[in-house]
Amino acid sequence: MANKWTQDNFETEVLQSDIPVLVDFYADWCGPCKMMAPVVEKVGENYEGRLKVGKVNVDENQDLAMKYRIMSIPALLLFNKGEVIGTQVGAVSMNELEQFVGKINL
Repeated sequence: MANKWTQDNFETEVLQSDIPVLVDFYADWCGPCKMMAPVVEKVGENYEGRLKVGKVNVDENQDLAMKYRIMSIPALLLFNKGEVIGTQVGAVSMNELEQFVGKINL
């Protein structure tokens, strides 16, 4: 299961991570977010040890959603060394998500 991050652990788990991080900003009521859940989960399995994967519920963590200017969900942000290096908004296929993650050398 993908990690669940909140305002309390985001700094430690994402921004200070030694490896790149894929963050799925989602909401429980969001249909496309539900469609993306297994795809994000699979990417986490495929890149285990090379990419940290997790989720942030925008309803429960509005400060994080505002900080990263999340206007539409699902929104996938790719972090490396504490910086956002890529953003993907909307539901995408496994192939598209792997191409997005491929922006960094894993």
